[in-house]
This record gives sequence, C-alpha cells and structure tokens, in this order.
Amino acid sequence: MKLIRFGEIGKEKPGVLIGEKRYDVSSLVTDFNESFFEENGLEKLQIALESNPTLPEVDTSVRLGSPVARPSKIICIGLNYIDHCKETNAPIPTEPIIFFKSTTSLCGPDDDLIIPKNSEKTDWEVELAFIVGKKASYVEEAEALDYVAGYALLNDYSERAFQLERGGQWAKGKGSDTFAPLGPFLATKDEIADVDNLKMWLTVNGKKYQDSNTLNLVFKIPYLVHYLSQFMTLLPGDIISTGTPPGVGLGIKPDPIYIKAGDVVELGIEGLGTSKQKAVAYQK
Repeated sequence: MKLIRFGEIGKEKPGVLIGEKRYDVSSLVTDFNESFFEENGLEKLQIALESNPTLPEVDTSVRLGSPVARPSKIICIGLNYIDHCKETNAPIPTEPIIFFKSTTSLCGPDDDLIIPKNSEKTDWEVELAFIVGKKASYVEEAEALDYVAGYALLNDYSERAFQLERGGQWAKGKGSDTFAPLGPFLATKDEIADVDNLKMWLTVNGKKYQDSNTLNLVFKIPYLVHYLSQFMTLLPGDIISTGTPPGVGLGIKPDPIYIKAGDVVELGIEGLGTSKQKAVAYQK
C-alpha cells in the first residue's frame, strides 16, 4: 500500500494512492498515527481495501500532508554515507551518530520551505526514511525489519550556522518549522523490492547536486533499528531518517552554496516518489 494524508494544514485526512489515483479512507481509519500502527492498522486497512469498498476519489489539486501524523520522535542518523563524510571533512563514524528533529519540523512534501529568521546557511539533504510499525525495545538485528511499517522520502533541511557554529547539539540546526517535508507517500515494505538499492537525487533550481544510491549507506536499516532500540523505545509511527549522500551545499568547493528565497528544491527516491519545496523568507 501507499499511504497519503491530504487536506489543509492541521486538518489532514488519511488516504491511499492506488495507481495514479488518490482515495479518501477516512471512513475506514481515523488517521495514520501511533494508535493506527500500534493496533495493526496496516493489515486491517489492507483487508478492508480488498473488500472493494466504494471510496471517494481525492483530486490531485488537494494538498498532501506528511503521510504520518505527528510522531513521538523524528530520529536522524548523521554522516551515514562515506563520501558525505569526506566532503564535509568528517571522520567516518564507527557507531551511528544520532540526533533529533523536532516534531514541529514535519510538513507536507510540497509545502514551502520557510528559511528561518536570521538564517544564512540553510542547506538540503535528500534522505531515505523508515517508519516504525510497532513498539521496539532491545530488538535483535535479525528481527529488526518486523518492526518497520514502511519507507518514505524525506528532506533533512539543516541550518549549518545554527548546527555547527553555535555550540551544543546539532538539533538547533535541524528543528525549524518545515525542515522535515515527508512523502509524498509512505510505501509499505512490500512495495519496495530492495530498499538497499534505490536511486536518490536532489536538484536546486534544476541543477543536480545529489545523485546517489542507498547501496552506499554505512549502517543499514536493520542495524539502525537494533542499535537505536538499545538506547530508547521506538514507538509506532516514529520516523527514522537514515542520512544523506554527498552533494549538500556545505560540501561544495571552494565555496559552499546555501538556499535563498525563491529557490526551488526537488528530490526523489526510486519507488518513493518526488517532492518539491519552494524557499520563502521567514515572515512574522
């Protein structure tokens, strides 16, 4: 299945994408949130859809929101591509680097990117995200994929001055509003033949900056589920973003390039669709 959420900000309804058409499933489920995943909602929804209910079609002009309602956590993995480590002059990690994005950074795939107040170094990062399907604590790596509901495209926007030049943790540069556009959809595991071999790319104003493949991940998804679950309980609906490949603005030599108002960022991952964000300046 491919899950979507559609409608105005804060008023999204659950839906599914079948072929190229969108359908409203709010008569079948309340939302794609923690309780949905916790209560075996994916299987129940699949069974309901197989009974061929008559569902309202959703026009393609209707805004898409994040395909997951506000999760308890958005966890990100830093420096998880070897060549990205090299471009940013960072050592290759021996264990996953973990940081958090605020849940208020989550937004729809095509919502505007709001450049934060006082920002001069807002940057892009195309990433593969996975969504936790059930409560996970001290999970064995061999069983880890049983805890994954599906996958989605995420742009891990980062304000590099906030992140790297102002001390403390990376979270300061990662959690601004609109810094985590997710989607266009959540693809369940059966939709993706090989999550470890997906092409991924990102352009700014039509110029390609990132062009890679999930083959190049240092720490793969099963290990990440296992590893994270040693330190915290992962809850259904939590979003884990697995890191970005080379080609970020920070790594451009000799002079880094950062996003400015009016820029258009487009990105995609094979099998997980595309998204597009237009950058706008913060306004009070």
